[in-house]
Amino acid sequence: MRGLKDKVVVLTGGAGGIGRATAGRLAEEGARVAILDLNGEGAATAAAEIGNGAIGIGLDISDQQAVIAAVARVEAEVGPISGLVNNAGWDKMMPFLKSDAELWRRIVDVNLFGPVNVTHAVLTLMAERGEGRIVSIASDAGRVGSSAEAVYSYCKGGVIAFMKTLAREHARQGINCNSVCPGPTDTQLFRDFDPGGKLAAALERAVPMRRVGKPEDYPGMVAFLLSDDAAFITGQVISVSGGLTMSG
Repeated sequence: MRGLKDKVVVLTGGAGGIGRATAGRLAEEGARVAILDLNGEGAATAAAEIGNGAIGIGLDISDQQAVIAAVARVEAEVGPISGLVNNAGWDKMMPFLKSDAELWRRIVDVNLFGPVNVTHAVLTLMAERGEGRIVSIASDAGRVGSSAEAVYSYCKGGVIAFMKTLAREHARQGINCNSVCPGPTDTQLFRDFDPGGKLAAALERAVPMRRVGKPEDYPGMVAFLLSDDAAFITGQVISVSGGLTMSG
């Protein structure tokens, strides 16, 4: 991808899953990646593994002041941030009427306020410099809904709208904002939902490509949207789901 070499990219939730695969791909493209993850040890391990000057920082993205401090540290230790990948997320599948306010708050803090906190801190600096790329990992749940994930879907729909609005507000400053929507993906979080594999088997029958996603299915799209090859693309929502959902 053109334009990624030596660029500094902040990536949240990069200790495992889609985030870890994306961090590795960005490092391969020559980017210097700052991995922010609640699992600080995992973030440091991932940074050491991908190399190319990557750093790992333990961070709760729902804590705005901690986010501001972490972003300042990245700028001081790695350099001016030109890319952001809002990847961190968390959910617990449960029918809405069986859930409670404590669960709602946890899901919203991570999946909605987390990206808002990180984006505000990073975008402030991008706007001052007049350049940047932001990619948020949303979900097809935010586009079409997902049973037993009502509040998670609400958050991801909000992230999609958030990116579209920022794309409009900052287009003239040279800042592009887009969303990538994974379908069901074989991560540890998904396996925790489906320890017996029944849901995975049903989804494999429903997906036209006859499989659920893998973490390695997404980094190419993220790298593309962060690169100069996507300079004229902003405010878009791209589903990567093996054809499970289609629109347009």
